[in-house]
Amino acid sequence: MLKAIIDTHAIIWYAYNDARLSANAATFIDNTILRGDRIGLATISLVEIVYLIEKSKIPATTFPTIQQLVLDPSRGLELVPLDEGIVQALATVPRTQVPDMPDRIIAATALHLGVPLISRDGKVQLSHVPTIW
Repeated sequence: MLKAIIDTHAIIWYAYNDARLSANAATFIDNTILRGDRIGLATISLVEIVYLIEKSKIPATTFPTIQQLVLDPSRGLELVPLDEGIVQALATVPRTQVPDMPDRIIAATALHLGVPLISRDGKVQLSHVPTIW
């Protein structure tokens, strides 16, 4: 069962065991996977990772690393494609609260699926989107 959506920065930090991932978020992810449940990754996060690589903001190895995590069923990640339900949920995430389009899509994905978003993003945390951090 899907228990949360993970934001782009959080999946990168999780994949690389980065200390910027909060202990609370890391524990939630680990416990979810240990129970046999899943963490969702919005497809827009993969697009965002490619974009960040192109801008030399993150290492080129990031995309294959994340892709490997998603493809390995034991890692507890599930790719969540963008669909009409998520697009409709996007209207409930005001651009004034969450101005970045990928962030809005990720937040809308969590809202549409009725699960919290694992994110450090302060703007998302101040919105009505339930977050774990």
